[in-house]
Amino acid sequence: MMAPKSGDTVKVHYRGTLSDGSEFDSSEGREPLSFVVGAGEVIPGFDAAVSGLDVGGSSTVTIPAAEAYGTHDAEGVQTFPLDFFGGSVPEVGWTVELETQEGQKVPAAIVGVTEDSVELDFNHPLAGKDLTFEITLVEVVEA
Repeated sequence: MMAPKSGDTVKVHYRGTLSDGSEFDSSEGREPLSFVVGAGEVIPGFDAAVSGLDVGGSSTVTIPAAEAYGTHDAEGVQTFPLDFFGGSVPEVGWTVELETQEGQKVPAAIVGVTEDSVELDFNHPLAGKDLTFEITLVEVVEA
């Protein structure tokens, strides 16, 4: 058995759930997730959990929000005038994509709509949430 070290490429199967047990992501029915350990390609807590496994080993780990997608930032919620949406009437729950001045596309969730404004949340959808992962290490390719 071999545990991965920083710089190794690993393949894992995983299932991610929220504190209420609802699944937000899974590799079931797909190829395993492949990433380089320690390269920042996955959230830090996930990276650390895989580093402690041997090939064929499994672990269940709960990653606090701060080590996952961060805490929910109140400054990430902004209000825009309704006419910003060009006559369409957005609904709570929709996700829209805005473009920054640099041309980068940024997703935002519509979290509030009044008769003259729309409240958008630019936080990652999993920000502020503790995440539980069931992880199985499938393969390690040494660096």
